[in-house]
Amino acid sequence: MVHLGPGAFFRAFNAIYTDEAMAIDGGDWGILAVSLQSARAQQELEPQGCVYTSVAMGPEGETARVVNAISGVMVAPQNPEAVLNAMAQDEVKVVSLTITEKGYCRHPTSGGLNVENPDVQHDLNTPAASKTAPGLIVEALARRKQANVRPFTVLSCDNLPENGATTRRIILEFAQKRDPELAAWISEHARFPSTMVDRITPATTQGDIDALAARSGYYDAALVRHEGFRQWVIEDDFVDGLRPAWEKAGAQFVGSVTAHEAMKLRCLNGTHSTLAYLGYLAGYETIAETVADASFASLCNTLWHDEILPTVPVPEGEDLQAYVAALLARYQNPAIRHLTWQIAMDGSQKLPQRILGTIADGYRAGRAPHGLCLAVAGWMRYVGGVDEKGAAIDVRDPLAKAVKAASDSAETSSGKVDALLGVRDVFDDELSSNPDFRQAVCNAYETLVSKGAAGAVAEYVKGADQA
Repeated sequence: MVHLGPGAFFRAFNAIYTDEAMAIDGGDWGILAVSLQSARAQQELEPQGCVYTSVAMGPEGETARVVNAISGVMVAPQNPEAVLNAMAQDEVKVVSLTITEKGYCRHPTSGGLNVENPDVQHDLNTPAASKTAPGLIVEALARRKQANVRPFTVLSCDNLPENGATTRRIILEFAQKRDPELAAWISEHARFPSTMVDRITPATTQGDIDALAARSGYYDAALVRHEGFRQWVIEDDFVDGLRPAWEKAGAQFVGSVTAHEAMKLRCLNGTHSTLAYLGYLAGYETIAETVADASFASLCNTLWHDEILPTVPVPEGEDLQAYVAALLARYQNPAIRHLTWQIAMDGSQKLPQRILGTIADGYRAGRAPHGLCLAVAGWMRYVGGVDEKGAAIDVRDPLAKAVKAASDSAETSSGKVDALLGVRDVFDDELSSNPDFRQAVCNAYETLVSKGAAGAVAEYVKGADQA
C-alpha cells in the first residue's frame, strides 16, 4: 500500500487496522507513507524504524501498543519521481488517502476539480513533478497503463460525502484534461470504494511525548493518542479483490456506505464543528470542557434530535438514538484533549458537508434549523479573526484572507452576514438566497454580539425546551 497524508489520524486508524489485520490473518501489507507537504512525518518515523506507539485514552486509563505497519516514509516535494515510481509498481495494490478536504482540489460549490487551482495547473503541465494527490495518482496510473500494469484501488479515508465517488470524479476529470483515453482506462479498471472513518485523534503535544518517555523508558517522536472507540465502514470494491483483511480487525464491509457517511458527517462532524466555533468563542479550549457546560451538552442533544436526525437515513445495523448518546459520552471523555481551535481549522471546506447540507434539507422539509444557523453565525464570528475579549484568533483556512476581508467589509452584523453569504466557495445560491436562512443567521449573529457565545447557546437551548 501507499498512503498519502501520514498524519496523526492515519497513524491512529488505517495503520492500526492494517497492523492488527496482519497479526491476525497474516499477509504482506507494508505501507509506504507519503507526505505531500511537510517532512515532519519522515523526521519523526525514520529514525525509529517507522514503528511508533499508539495510546488509547479512556476515562478508565490508557492502553499503549506499538504499531509496525509502516515500511517507509517519503516526502513528495523532495523527490516526486521516487514517489511516482513507487506508486507505479505492480506490488502496490491500494493507494489510500487522509489529505483533508482541501487536498482533493475540489471546487467548493460544484464539487468537481478546481482547474483554477495553481497546483492543479502545475500538475497538468508538469505531471512528473506533481504536487497534489490527484496529480500524483493520475500520473502513477498513467505509468501503470503504459507498462500494462493493473491499476490500484484508490481508498479515500477523509470526511467527504460519498468520498469514493467524489475521489473518482476528481481523478477522472483530472485524467480527462490530460488524456481522454487514460480517463477511460481508469474509469473501466480502477476502483474507488467509499469509506466512513471515525476515531477522535487529538494533536499530540510535547508533554504527551515526554510523559510516555517517563512512563515507558523510550522516546517516541511519532506517538499518537486517540480515543478507544473506532469505526471503519468500507465498500468492498477493490481491484481484483486485493486488500488487507481489515474485517479481522473489526472493519465493516458493506455494499454502500452512504447512510453511514451521512450519519457520521452530520451527527458527529456537524456538532463537532458547532462546538468548535461556539466553544472557542465562549473561551473553552477543548471539546470536553465545552460539553461540561450543561448548555452546550443540551445544544448537542437538541441539534441531534430536532435538526440533524430527521435528515439522516438509518444505516444498516445502526441505532441512531444510541449512536448520538454514545457521541456525547465520547465528547465528555476528559482524557481526550481535542482542541476547539484544531477542529475549527479549514471551516470553509468543512461547513458545506458538515452543516450547510443539513440546513438545506431542513428548510426543504419545512423545518427552521435555528441551532445550526447559530453554528453558521459562530463560524462567521470566528473567521472575523477577533474573539469576544478582543484578542486575535489564529484562523487557519484556505480562504482565511477572503472571508476576513468579507467580514471586515461591513460594519453591521447584518452587513457582515450578507458579505459572508456572498462567498460562493462556501454558500451556494439556493441557501444564500433563502430569506429565512439569512434572517436566522443575522438574528444569531446579533445574539452572539450582544450576549456572547455562551449566552447565545443558553438562549437557544431554553427556547428549544419551551417549544
